[in-house]
Amino acid sequence: MKIILARHGETPWNAAGRYQGQIDIPLSETGILQATKLGERLRDVHITRAVSSQLSRAKITAELALGDVRKDMLQIDERLQEIAHGQWEGLLAQEIAEQDSVTFQAWRDAPQTVQMPGGESLQQVLDRAWQGFAAACEGLSNDDTLLVVAHDAVNRVLLCKILGLGLDRLWSFRQA
Repeated sequence: MKIILARHGETPWNAAGRYQGQIDIPLSETGILQATKLGERLRDVHITRAVSSQLSRAKITAELALGDVRKDMLQIDERLQEIAHGQWEGLLAQEIAEQDSVTFQAWRDAPQTVQMPGGESLQQVLDRAWQGFAAACEGLSNDDTLLVVAHDAVNRVLLCKILGLGLDRLWSFRQA
């Protein structure tokens, strides 16, 4: 089976560097354009199944990527929603570093050790996201293509698991 793993398009908070987590921030104009361009690239790709997070930035990205003809095939799975950043949601990295420099530095250096203050750990995200990913793959054959549209941390933990890497390798991937 082929898997296309996409991150949602840009939001105003992405552009500003804010941690959005599970707050439902919509796509910016740039994000809509990115999702539309993804749709152009996928126009001729036979997609058997498509699934996304319920957060609008992922859902709209998936719908635009699928196009009008295929957007009704989209399934929503809440297990694919972004990591809960808890008390960090809505804050800039600099603000977080000023408020809790030890936890913020651990997030940068050893992310697998961090329990977000009032939120989730990477292992918790992996546990729920992997269930959603496995459900999306269920019943698909080698000739099928799955489109998954999710979020930064979700995609990173899924890639770590698929590639057999520990969560300490979270920052090994770049998702523009």
